[in-house]
Amino acid sequence: MAVSVKTITETEKEEKSSAQKQPLYHVIILNDEDHTIEYVVEMLQAVVGLSAGDALARTLEADGTGSSIVRTCALEEAEMKRDSIHAYGPDWRLPHSRGSVAALVEPAAS
Repeated sequence: MAVSVKTITETEKEEKSSAQKQPLYHVIILNDEDHTIEYVVEMLQAVVGLSAGDALARTLEADGTGSSIVRTCALEEAEMKRDSIHAYGPDWRLPHSRGSVAALVEPAAS
C-alpha cells in the first residue's frame, strides 16, 4: 500500500499560496440616459480592455438591467478601473452629458 506523505515544506508552500490569494472585487457600471451605447462600448474597450463584442454585451446588459459587471479582479486594480471610467469624461455625442458613466466596486461573492 502506497502512502502519500507531504513534507513540511510542501505544506508551508500551500499555506503561503492560499494566504497570498487576494479577495476579488467586481467593477460595475450603472445605466443612465446621459451616454450613448457607442460611447459606453468605446469606453469599455479603452479603459477595461474588453473586445468590441464583450463591450457591447456588457453595455446592453447595463441598458436592460440597470448595471453590468465589467471586470472582476483584485481591489487595487478594481479601484483603478473604476477611477479610469470616472475620468473618461462626458459623451461628446450628447449635449446634456455632463460627466462619465457611474461605476462602483463591490466585493465578489466567494
